[in-house]
Amino acid sequence: MNSNNIFRTGLAALLCASLLAGCGGGSSAGTSTSGGSDEGTSDEKVVATVTVWGPQEDQSDDNGKWLQTECEKFAAEHPDWELTFNYGVCSEGDAKTNVSTDPSAAADVYMFANDQIPDLLKAGGIAELGGKTVDAIKANNSETTVNTVMYDGSVYGVPFTANTWFMYYDKSVFTEDDVKSLDAMLEKGKVAFPLENSWYIAAMYVANGCTLFGADGNDAAAGINFSGDKAVEVTNYLVDLAANPNFSNGDVSNNADAAAFFSGTWDYQKAQDAYGDNLGIAPAPTIMDGKQMKSFAGSKAIGVNPATALYSEHPEVAVALAAYLGSTSAQQDHYDLRNIIPTDSNINVGDDALAKAQMNTMGYASVVQPLQADMGNYWGPAESMGKELVAGTVTHDNAAEKTESMNEAMNTSAVQ
Repeated sequence: MNSNNIFRTGLAALLCASLLAGCGGGSSAGTSTSGGSDEGTSDEKVVATVTVWGPQEDQSDDNGKWLQTECEKFAAEHPDWELTFNYGVCSEGDAKTNVSTDPSAAADVYMFANDQIPDLLKAGGIAELGGKTVDAIKANNSETTVNTVMYDGSVYGVPFTANTWFMYYDKSVFTEDDVKSLDAMLEKGKVAFPLENSWYIAAMYVANGCTLFGADGNDAAAGINFSGDKAVEVTNYLVDLAANPNFSNGDVSNNADAAAFFSGTWDYQKAQDAYGDNLGIAPAPTIMDGKQMKSFAGSKAIGVNPATALYSEHPEVAVALAAYLGSTSAQQDHYDLRNIIPTDSNINVGDDALAKAQMNTMGYASVVQPLQADMGNYWGPAESMGKELVAGTVTHDNAAEKTESMNEAMNTSAVQ
């Protein structure tokens, strides 16, 4: 997994504690509560204080105080709700820790990374959404994006930006037609791909029909299916790929002559430094005669806490605020102020190649990184396969055996 998934929990917890005493306390466990009540009636008088947590960057003067601005706009749109807002600093990555410490004392509405949903549910700190809120989420986002906030068939957050990877390339080497096919690219220039990284290698197997916990990642009983002819075909393809003189393992950092590499928004500056005015950005290409590579996808989202006093009295306020913070207008402001690439398909990103690549990736070139507990069994065997491919110890002669061994290990609960 990429480094963006590693978060500085201690710092954010300290910041939360300094702003809101609610970040400390005991533990609480339970199940989610449905947020299907949506906004309630407009003539219902409500007087309430709403605690909202978000990252420091969304609350700074330099970034237009996005969080405060959106909350004030929300309040203005609900004149019959007399709302006071308390703001706390918690990054999306630290939400799980800070909410789970004591859900009843945590924020009413907060921003979180989608892979935290199972843990937040165990702590009783995230509400199921429903009604018009879910209708809007499904109408405004790609199916992949919607699936990032679904767990066991229910929706638990309003997505506002994606976490995935795509391709950076040198336009002086590859044309827009070239970058649609990895094989076409390899005929013209050097391509770097992190084959040893299990967050990336899955894209090759999924392209040929292999699955992780079913087609949408929600079927725990289905397990990981990197077995049979379809998987062996990919392994044989990767044997040839690793041996291709125009292929390198890694990225442009350790392959300075690479005319293309694969990463996400966090490496945009690296790509600019490498390719300058010739920088091109596109979703991952196809392999094996037109089969679309599909990168793992996640999201950041707005969640509602069902354990707070506000939710027990006015759930419609918390749900409506979460929906607003992930709405088209709020995502547009987020993009304008901080270049937070939206998930909302209604937003026109113009000629922003980076935004287009991420949104297109979420639209057709990605698969949701499953939230299943047994997903932990995937990473080690996939990494080992990648390392063996790079080392040349996987060959056409043993590809079937190596593939089946990998699949068996991925479906063995003892594997960590």
